[in-house]
Amino acid sequence: MLTISSSLRASVAFLPLLIAACASAPATPPPAAVAAPAVAPQPAPGERLKALFANSDEADLKLSPLNALFRGDMRYADQFGDYISDGYLAAVRTKQEADLNGLLAIDRAALSPTDQIAYDVFKYQTQQALRYFTTGLTTVQAHLPVDHFNGVHVFFPDISSGQSAAPYKTVKDYENGLSRIDGFVTFLDRAIGRMREGMEAGHVQPKIVTRNVIGQLDTLLKMKAEDSPFFMPIKAMPADIGTEDKARLTAAYRQAIDGKIVPAYQRLKTFMETDYLNASRDVPGLLSMQDGPRLYAALVEQHTTTSLTPEQIHQIGLDEVARITRAMEAIKAEVGFKGTLKQFFGYLREDPKFKFKTKEALIARYADIQARTEAGIPRLFNKVPKTPFEVRPVPEFMEKNQAGAYYMQGTPDGSRPGVFYANTYDLPSRTSPGMETLFLHEAEPGHHFQISLAQENTALPPFMRFGGNTAYVEGWALYAESLGPELGLFTDPYQRFGHLDDEMLRAMRLVVDTGIHAKGWSRDQAIQYMLDTSAQSKTDATNEVERYIAMPGQALAYKIGQLTIRRLRTEAEAALGGKFDVRAFHDQVLDTGALPMNVLETKIRAWIAAEKAKA
Repeated sequence: MLTISSSLRASVAFLPLLIAACASAPATPPPAAVAAPAVAPQPAPGERLKALFANSDEADLKLSPLNALFRGDMRYADQFGDYISDGYLAAVRTKQEADLNGLLAIDRAALSPTDQIAYDVFKYQTQQALRYFTTGLTTVQAHLPVDHFNGVHVFFPDISSGQSAAPYKTVKDYENGLSRIDGFVTFLDRAIGRMREGMEAGHVQPKIVTRNVIGQLDTLLKMKAEDSPFFMPIKAMPADIGTEDKARLTAAYRQAIDGKIVPAYQRLKTFMETDYLNASRDVPGLLSMQDGPRLYAALVEQHTTTSLTPEQIHQIGLDEVARITRAMEAIKAEVGFKGTLKQFFGYLREDPKFKFKTKEALIARYADIQARTEAGIPRLFNKVPKTPFEVRPVPEFMEKNQAGAYYMQGTPDGSRPGVFYANTYDLPSRTSPGMETLFLHEAEPGHHFQISLAQENTALPPFMRFGGNTAYVEGWALYAESLGPELGLFTDPYQRFGHLDDEMLRAMRLVVDTGIHAKGWSRDQAIQYMLDTSAQSKTDATNEVERYIAMPGQALAYKIGQLTIRRLRTEAEAALGGKFDVRAFHDQVLDTGALPMNVLETKIRAWIAAEKAKA
């Protein structure tokens, strides 16, 4: 899956900030009154571009303090942010319009090649965001503020647990946490208002999403204050915090949980049970929602950064499913299994030799995979992240509705490590084939390399260091899975089959996501297709399908991005022959952050031409 950044942080927008002129002060006044006034020299185009990016990023951080937390920027750590009001959305639009006008006033031809790439990415992203406003889709999305996969109701408790982005090391950190809770409660109440507006406009979630959110809220409400993720920092309070402060903060957090968070959760749960559930859609796909087809088309373009239609993507998926099925049949024959491919899937799901007796054993297997992967990294990469890296189990309070694993990025300064979270919920459903592939995707050299190397590259403007698009981010991670043999992995046929099964998952996503949202597939139809086509367990297939229902279009980006990166590598290998260096190719893909696919294609082809021209 995508990083934790696929949550609220992936959708927030920001307040405008007008760019101040950078003119220098005039020199000595002219000697005669009739002389023309001195004209301050204009900054060079590259400097103007740099100033535009810096001012835009500062505006972003002021209105997205949660994003700042993930970047390790503590200036706004006492704030939760707005993200939802009419005033906020209007300010976002004004800011984006000002950004685009400022960009278009800069002569692109006068910029360096790297700055031209930055110019193109910024233009693409800003124009794309503005189209949501001009088409009215921003309002449609505002009416859908809560779902079971990205909902702030589960995202923010994780942030506040002391195990995530927000630090809890000083008294000020704890006071900041209390202040953020106030903003969180305000957000939940505003979300109810937005959903009421959506009920009037015909913009509502499907019943399966509503029921899942109600279930999550019920779980959170059943927790005692001492068991709440919000209370975890109190249990782990540093010893150097004084007795008086410890007592004060402990009481304040108990009061915040029982007197603010629990009532807010209860208000949201009551509204969703009594009003919203009845208004929710019976059919899960956006095809059944007012303005849903328009929204889905926009989401497909946003996530894939291509002009492919849902119908074209559906067919690409069917073609990939057929190709991968043939490769699976070959491995089934290799290991001597005599049954059908569907029976082989059942064998992989049910045979005890593919299961783990304890959660600790599953985590230990990932640690072993990490060691073997890192041994092969120098063969494929010149650059590796400086950011530390760890493997941890998914926190218990959110494991039920999470995928098999996910990655949470560290901070650029290394003060917080990147973390690969492995899901140990429903342990009998977690099987060993595919673990190597999952690690390559979520951790090394997948998300951890791509996100960390971008964050650590201070030569990039902030929106390229910390931003991105799903096609690149997930396309790289899926491409990273294919590097297993080159890294010395996939020596076991079951791990090779697991790789194909994960590749099948991404191919099935093209079929299932478009099936649900453009062809009217039911939830059960989509789950059954996945069970019939892969070795997915019922638990995993259900979580995957319900994820696509909650996050339309996002899952399409994996395969589309991976196919693009692999095609570019094939082009480079064919054009450069013996001069092709895979490490240099990976440098080119990774050293400018997450690029839209068309920008990445232009960059790689320019690099190929430059390499061919070398003596």
